Amino acid sequence: MTGPPLLSVRGLAKTYAGRGGVKLRALDGVSFDLARGETLGIVGESGCGKSTLARAVLRLTEPSGGDVLFEGESLRRLSKRAMARRRAAMQIIVQDPFGALNPRHKVRRLVAEPLIVHRREWRARVPELLALVGLDSDAAGRFAHEFSGGQRQRIAIARALALSPKLLVADEPVSALDVSIQSQIINLIGDLRAAFGLSMLFISHDLSVIRHVSTRIAVMYFGRIVEKGAAADVLENPAHPYTRALLAAVPRAGAPKRAAAVIEGETPDPANPPQGCAFRSRCRDAMEVCARETPELVMRHTAAGPRETACHLHSPLPAKAWGEGHDPALQSRRVPR
Repeated sequence: MTGPPLLSVRGLAKTYAGRGGVKLRALDGVSFDLARGETLGIVGESGCGKSTLARAVLRLTEPSGGDVLFEGESLRRLSKRAMARRRAAMQIIVQDPFGALNPRHKVRRLVAEPLIVHRREWRARVPELLALVGLDSDAAGRFAHEFSGGQRQRIAIARALALSPKLLVADEPVSALDVSIQSQIINLIGDLRAAFGLSMLFISHDLSVIRHVSTRIAVMYFGRIVEKGAAADVLENPAHPYTRALLAAVPRAGAPKRAAAVIEGETPDPANPPQGCAFRSRCRDAMEVCARETPELVMRHTAAGPRETACHLHSPLPAKAWGEGHDPALQSRRVPR
């Protein structure tokens, strides 16, 4: 990573209040940097905190702890009015395009809405945005229900691009679409990212999707990042047992079944989180230390080479061995229990 990151997330936490005053921890000290023009893929099982992370980064959900720095500015210190102005540079594409589009408004109004809110000229801009996402200009006069799921997502993408954002958060943007349409939307997002130099957080449970869009990958489990690295490194040589199990579960034509790595059991109860490593009850390589100490996400020696992992199977590298682009401060960070 060269130059200061566009986005820095530091120790981000989110806790919800459950029944009987029980606290449910959705995010547990998540930290990462996002460079300008980079796509960071966030992957993990359903319920691991991916969508909560997306919303907390944008302060659509207020974090319980930690901080988010956008271009060096703390978003958590901004007032609601200042945050609304700042959010013009940070837009989100959600999973369900139809639920995100007001059925009472025609596409012209849907796409123009961010421009109207921020008092910018929209009449000439709307046709440009529709053309960018591959829709004809006559789409502006129709309602969202008149379009297919893929076309609705194109409308949502056009609206997200209206204010020329620097950061685009894509939260499962193709999971609600037919497989035949998914590749079209993935290619569209990739083309737009390259054309406008967008930085992206791309969130998905589907590793085949993550593989095609990501520069780097962060693997989440139970509200924490357990492995992080270059996309090719993580996908071809996974280091964390959970990452290996996720990849083993992806069917590949002609490949033998890797039953030894398949995940067994259920994720822990967020109302009663386990001590130590949250993955230990499902891990075939769990050791005694895994039940006592929570492994930190640090640069470690692994069989796949140096890799940021949160696993006691790997020994930490000294801070001086991390090299440029890594934050040595994260090596000493321990999430309070």
